Amino acid sequence: MIISDNVTLQDIAFEFHRIFPGLKLEFYAQAHEEGEGSPVKERLDPGSSLKQAGKVTTEADLEFDPEMSVSELEQMLAERYGLNAQVFRKSGNLWMQTTSTDHWSLAQQNRKGGSSEIHYKEKHNS
Repeated sequence: MIISDNVTLQDIAFEFHRIFPGLKLEFYAQAHEEGEGSPVKERLDPGSSLKQAGKVTTEADLEFDPEMSVSELEQMLAERYGLNAQVFRKSGNLWMQTTSTDHWSLAQQNRKGGSSEIHYKEKHNS
């Protein structure tokens, strides 16, 4: 995915979710500490472009590596693009911040989110 000033936060989140359907990305005004969550009141408008969000950047290629840990992804987004991101994992019909499992790879998180959704559907459709 090519990142530039006119890309929206929603564009980035959509591409991430397309690759990892058991996960989602949200963006916040402030960074969170390791092992802590991000408060809802700090969440940025997903329709904001990087430029509108004050994240002026030169054009760059953003790749989501499945073997990268959640904390590595969040750190990379902060360092390269000035984005304070939080990864969420599907848990049944809820989205949970991955604060206690930030050391897991994106692939591990996605598998857990996907299996949680399958288990939830099986339990509630029987």
